[in-house]
Amino acid sequence: MNNKELLTSSYDFFLEKELIATCPASPRDSAKLLIYDRATDEISHVRFSDLETFIPKECAVIFNDTKVIKARLFGKKESGGKIELLINRAINANDINVYIRAKVKEGTKVFFAKDLVAEVKELRDDGSRIVNFYLAEKPLRFEELLPIIDKIGHIPLPPYIKREDNKEDESEYQSVFAKEEGAVAAPTASLHFTKEQHERVCKNFAHAYVTLHVGSGTFKPVECDTITEHPMHSEYYAISDEAKELLDSDRKILSVGTTSTRTIEFYARSRVQKGEANLFLHPNNRPLRVNHLLTNFHLPKSTLLMLVASFTGLEKAQKLYKIAIEQRYRFYSYGDAMLIL
Repeated sequence: MNNKELLTSSYDFFLEKELIATCPASPRDSAKLLIYDRATDEISHVRFSDLETFIPKECAVIFNDTKVIKARLFGKKESGGKIELLINRAINANDINVYIRAKVKEGTKVFFAKDLVAEVKELRDDGSRIVNFYLAEKPLRFEELLPIIDKIGHIPLPPYIKREDNKEDESEYQSVFAKEEGAVAAPTASLHFTKEQHERVCKNFAHAYVTLHVGSGTFKPVECDTITEHPMHSEYYAISDEAKELLDSDRKILSVGTTSTRTIEFYARSRVQKGEANLFLHPNNRPLRVNHLLTNFHLPKSTLLMLVASFTGLEKAQKLYKIAIEQRYRFYSYGDAMLIL
């Protein structure tokens, strides 16, 4: 362990705009895949469609089955002023944590299509707001809200995708095995799987699902000078009984994505199957249970890049990203992938 690994500045890098993927690869599994084998220190460049060839035979594969909701809503205040609201996460059945792009105060009401109304209950210091949603003055539980926003909401594309969402995003910014509604960002390593490839992996390898409802905090850069001072955001997670059985065994684990990894590693430390996970993995807090990681290429100074470094160490993570940039890999949510063995 060296001091550089704890400095936020060590995780900064320059990326040309041209390498930020704004649209998905088509077909999904045509994306590039960089493979780094830690045992041999070898790097290979293949296509995602070749993934199964490289998964160790004895591995169990863990997927995150969260489903992205249409969390971006456009409405108006009573005064007529326009408002953009982004659902972040449900605190409980009725209290929803959101971000609002407009000045509001406690008691402010926001009016949306389909007679949906949100009332601001609390202003939080971190810039988020707590709201309750209503339909014809009837309070809505989060699960009652979901079918309404599915009709009037928009896919919450990441802030670095500088375009409006479109019809294609409704299917492409969603894994083929998405099931449990609640995420406001996609578990992006999962986006590369076609239905056929996912079925092949499930047929040939032990596998199971966990759920982590990805929040917008996943895009938040670390702003402290030292990464260990960063207050990690928390997200709802659940470990299926099938996943628990695999995680409690001595079988090696390939985690599909940083979100699955955070979930697995939180369980490895807490032994609790459901709750709130706020685990920050970095070189000073390395994985205990996950052996191999499938992931995309992440934002500078992000907790996700620091998670990658928890597997490889800072110096190797920096080298892998430098090689990916030289080889013109596409970065971020709709970008290419990396497999760490």
